[in-house]
Amino acid sequence: MAQPRRPAGGCSCRNTDCLERPLRSLFQGLGSAVAAWPWPFLLLPLLLSGGLGAGFLFLPQRQANDIEGQFTPTGGPAKAERDFVLRRFPANDSERFSAPRLPTEGAYAALIAVAADGGSVLESPAWPDVLRLDRAVRDRGYEQVCARSAGACESANPLLGDAAPARDNLTFPVSHGRFLGAALGGVRTGDDGLVQSARALKLLYYLRQDGPAAAESRRWLQSFLRDIPAELATLGFASIQVTYFTSLSRQQEFEGNTKSVIPLFSITYFLTITFSVVSCMRLSCIRNNVWLACCGVVSAGLAVLSSFGLMLFCGVPFVVTVANAPFLILGVGVDDMFIMIASWEQSARKKGKSDVRSLLAETYAEAALSVTITTLTDVLAFFVGTWTAFRSVRSFCLYTGTAFIFCYMYTLTFFGAVLVLNHKREQGNRHWLTCMPVGVEEQAEKSCLYNACCIGSCSRQHLTQQRDSEHPMSVFFKKYYGPFFTNKWMKVLVVVLYGAYLGGSIYGCTQIREGIDLRNLASDDSYVIPYYDDDDKYFSTYGPRVMVVITESVDYWNETIRLGIENCTQNLEGISYVDKNLSESWLRVYTSLADSGLIDISTETLFINNLAVLFQIVPSFAWDINVTQDKIEASRFFIQTVNVTSAVDEKNLLNELRERAQQCSIPFMVYHPAFIYYDQYLVIVQNTIQNVVVAAGAMLLVSLLLIPNPLCCLWVTFAIASVIVGVAGFMTFWNVNLDSISMINLVICIGFSVDFSAHISYAFVTSGESSANGRAIEALSLLGYPVLQGAVSTILGVVVLAAAKAYIFRTFFKIMFLVILFGALHGLLFIPVFLTYSGNFGRSPRNGSPKNLELRFRNEKDCP
Repeated sequence: MAQPRRPAGGCSCRNTDCLERPLRSLFQGLGSAVAAWPWPFLLLPLLLSGGLGAGFLFLPQRQANDIEGQFTPTGGPAKAERDFVLRRFPANDSERFSAPRLPTEGAYAALIAVAADGGSVLESPAWPDVLRLDRAVRDRGYEQVCARSAGACESANPLLGDAAPARDNLTFPVSHGRFLGAALGGVRTGDDGLVQSARALKLLYYLRQDGPAAAESRRWLQSFLRDIPAELATLGFASIQVTYFTSLSRQQEFEGNTKSVIPLFSITYFLTITFSVVSCMRLSCIRNNVWLACCGVVSAGLAVLSSFGLMLFCGVPFVVTVANAPFLILGVGVDDMFIMIASWEQSARKKGKSDVRSLLAETYAEAALSVTITTLTDVLAFFVGTWTAFRSVRSFCLYTGTAFIFCYMYTLTFFGAVLVLNHKREQGNRHWLTCMPVGVEEQAEKSCLYNACCIGSCSRQHLTQQRDSEHPMSVFFKKYYGPFFTNKWMKVLVVVLYGAYLGGSIYGCTQIREGIDLRNLASDDSYVIPYYDDDDKYFSTYGPRVMVVITESVDYWNETIRLGIENCTQNLEGISYVDKNLSESWLRVYTSLADSGLIDISTETLFINNLAVLFQIVPSFAWDINVTQDKIEASRFFIQTVNVTSAVDEKNLLNELRERAQQCSIPFMVYHPAFIYYDQYLVIVQNTIQNVVVAAGAMLLVSLLLIPNPLCCLWVTFAIASVIVGVAGFMTFWNVNLDSISMINLVICIGFSVDFSAHISYAFVTSGESSANGRAIEALSLLGYPVLQGAVSTILGVVVLAAAKAYIFRTFFKIMFLVILFGALHGLLFIPVFLTYSGNFGRSPRNGSPKNLELRFRNEKDCP
């Protein structure tokens, strides 16, 4: 069919001549060059991939799986607060260790002993087993690496040691001046307040981190993790169940996730090749496109090799999230291959046996614009994703965006050369597998069995009809699917269905959970999961013990200042997440000593000099006051949080504490090592919205430049917004949080929203059919199968991740599945039906049915 006529003269704002015409000329020239010299265009990508692939030699040095560095915001306030605490209150693990005063998580091994059969760990036979467990850990050389205070190792539990209170006279959560909230779990008390039973007990073995002892401590922890499973089996506890964890566990388990997913990549490659081969298979053993399909998948693989190698050469960190990228690239990277094959075959049908240069030039001219649109939208979406506060997101977007550029390059060079060489094989009537000549002309002299095996049909007439016939799936969309859903009652049902979809999506968005749960960084079968379960079950009542720091020098001896400090402290204690009865303040104790007449603190000199009295009574207070040159530079108090059991609680706690600290007239700062991870709640929503809005704007600009039709851009905007809302809403129902991992996928879904929607709507507005229903049916007949094929191939690329044991990879699959499902649903159902209600608004003035749009503006792939 003839091409739609272009207006005479220069550019028109209603067509794509401004960019399309020069692009078509450029791609025609490239196609002619590839056809003239196929071998250089085939070999150069192979050589380039081999050279860039050498960058994998740098992979061990480029791996950056530090959880804090990759999954917390780069400018998080808690990191600056930690630096301040480290400067003002330096730790000394060898002489004056105190776990609540640690500015970092520390180095430790933790065990939780849970009494079996509902018993109490404080009674026999569980208690003797607890003592055996403690002894077994200490016999591993713990005394040589333990954190010390007053010359002795820090006790693993307040109930252990010579100074431990009697177990039959305990109160909870404080007993004999010792806080037991983090030491005993599942506690039941009597009317007299005494502890009757406790289901669990936690043992914490802290190790030194200062100086050369840090390396020894690390080796001890590594040895502990290696040997503890066998030791627990040897001890054979019958009355307690033990779970364990160390300060190294989370990081080691997270790094192990990458290795666990490597075998899945080979399965993905097999599925992608199989799907491509089946999609492109022909009955004719001459025209069979099996090798084209295989080479198209190889082209995507070369893009992965080249892009990853280049990024490793450039020093871009390789984070575990990047391991998701090859699955996506393989699923999407074959799209351009299908477009090229379909365009080649249409050009061949149109031009007959023209020379290969004109065929490939026509193929490039027809297919390149569609390939350019999809590549631009996807690459822009990824590069916009680099504008984020999370390093893990930046690395993923850099690796994947670069891979899509290489996919584009190799499709137009490597795969184009393969098309030329395959065409020469076909022109020589050679078998697709053996490349041996097949006697088509002497077909009549051969048996029907020979013709069926080597040619694909007993009849040459049938072979010719097969070459020119329309694809069965296109017939299905034209004769059955399109008319069915453009029926007026079905259109009403589709509108109702969309209302239910939108309502559910909006409700899900209101229930969305923010932040990454650190337990999800380990695989499902990891030993840390049972530990987290026990910790959540028995020790979640009492949360972080928060440090409240006065960051500047103030006149502590001034009663008005002290009153201001007390008011600020009480304001912090008034938060629902704080138990004011468990606060610890050196200033309160010091003031009570002065009120009792034991000391005088009315002047600066007296206040500073009498601190020695306070330190004699409570020696640990000396670590809470930074005194230099007879001046208190900074000091700190502690408040105990409670019932911080969810991400919502963590977010609310952090926000309320910081807001009240900022409202104080005294320079207050609140800090706990866990706040490093809580900081993600402050930026995750803002970063996600920022990336989505910027990426959506970039997508619309690309669509407007290359497909400048107002109605088309309107529906592109609608599809982007609708798919994003749907994915964000339904991921809540699938237990996926809004974190740095899901943020990646929300950015990705913008590119796919454009892919699935822009060209369906453009085919509608440029259709030559007189009725809205007819235009919708024609758009579906041209693009329905490519959209379906694209959705299936992309899902096949990531479906194996559903079997992964790690949350990171399963989350990637879940959101990609939602993105593809909702994108295809909009492209195949919602948008075609909604377009029928728009009538002739925005319709292009072009005449004729735009059959050429099947290739020039298709958003996915077709292999007719």
